[in-house]
Amino acid sequence: MKESETMEFKRQFVNDLNKEVIAFANTNGGEILIGIDDDGKVVGLSDIQSVELQCVSHLADTVKPDISMFIKYERISMENKEVLKITVNRGSMSPYYLASKGIRPEGVYVRHGTASVPATETAILSMIKETTGDSFEETRSLNQNLTFFQAEEEFTNAGLSFAESQKRSLGVIGRDDCYTNLGLLLSDQCEHKIKFAVFEGTEKEVFKDRHEFSGSLFRQLDDLLKMLDKYNTLSSPKIENIKRKDVRDYPVEAIREAVLNAFIHRDYGLGGYTLVSVFDDRMEIVSLGGLMRGVEMNDIMMGVSYLRNRRLAEIFYRLHFIEAYGTGISKIKKSYEGFKKQPIFECSSNAFKVTLPKTTLTTVEKMESDEREALVLDYIRQQEEVGRSDVEAFLKVSAPTATRILTNMVQKGLIKRHGTARNTRYSL
Repeated sequence: MKESETMEFKRQFVNDLNKEVIAFANTNGGEILIGIDDDGKVVGLSDIQSVELQCVSHLADTVKPDISMFIKYERISMENKEVLKITVNRGSMSPYYLASKGIRPEGVYVRHGTASVPATETAILSMIKETTGDSFEETRSLNQNLTFFQAEEEFTNAGLSFAESQKRSLGVIGRDDCYTNLGLLLSDQCEHKIKFAVFEGTEKEVFKDRHEFSGSLFRQLDDLLKMLDKYNTLSSPKIENIKRKDVRDYPVEAIREAVLNAFIHRDYGLGGYTLVSVFDDRMEIVSLGGLMRGVEMNDIMMGVSYLRNRRLAEIFYRLHFIEAYGTGISKIKKSYEGFKKQPIFECSSNAFKVTLPKTTLTTVEKMESDEREALVLDYIRQQEEVGRSDVEAFLKVSAPTATRILTNMVQKGLIKRHGTARNTRYSL
């Protein structure tokens, strides 16, 4: 027997039992076995009834809000010794906290591995929002001096009105006649920003380019998609009917859906930036906000749609930015059908990350050898003479693959080799 994220041992009753119970109730629930050493050795309890009463009284006095309905006590026998088993379910009124400390990091605990640790302020705010049901979109904006030039342009282009009556029905103006946080997001004064960076190679070490996008979410969306299009370069690694067909490094639809998902599902109640990074072999889009309570990663991959920003999604739908709810990931996956490398979706408690691999690195790998050789022949015809690194860059393949292609072509008599080692060149 070992302690885990959902299992805790106590040799006897201790006052910090409340911290363990709070951590389980705020996280995913768990079990506490009293009468077992930390190393898993069963020592048992001599007066289990007294210990149980002590636990009930202690938790009622020191844990807020009332957690009793989420706790179950059982007296069990292990190795012929009595052990008190306390099952703690995940509570519906989180954050639970120490009555003496209040709703602060030193009073609110969560489970992390085998330890119960103080929750961060971000985690506490997230729990409060989930429990109260208050939507960030519907809360009054602290900034009421808002303009909507970009939003008005987007609505006009879509043939829609953005007058005061529409602002009210959309939720831009709340019942108190004040602009909501949704209004702040659509306004030219939106304070949430995007950081965009292009790196040399495959690591975050050397910057090649970087930008910061601000303003209305509409402006940010437009600026980001234009920048990504700039770095989604055209290449010619595919032949159809004896003709070259230009393809891009990344499926355009995959980029668009990943970006839209980041905008729609981001938790705007958290401070920080949406991060978009472009590497030699991939593109990464990281947005703030993990999965909502009750939602699992498998649900998202199956296309189940849980909208954190329902009103924002409705506006994007009206403007035809999205076609339907919950289809983004399925479209991304579909755009990569047939490719060796597939998109990767990752989620933490406070962020969601989509990694899009560069497709042109795998397109050539799927070609028949004569197709690849036809590309190289055409390339050498234009350049007259090339080196291995030239072919490697042209086909976007690895050095060994480029060498193998050139060697096979030499053996077939299609091209000839000049020089040796690093000075080796190839011509028709």
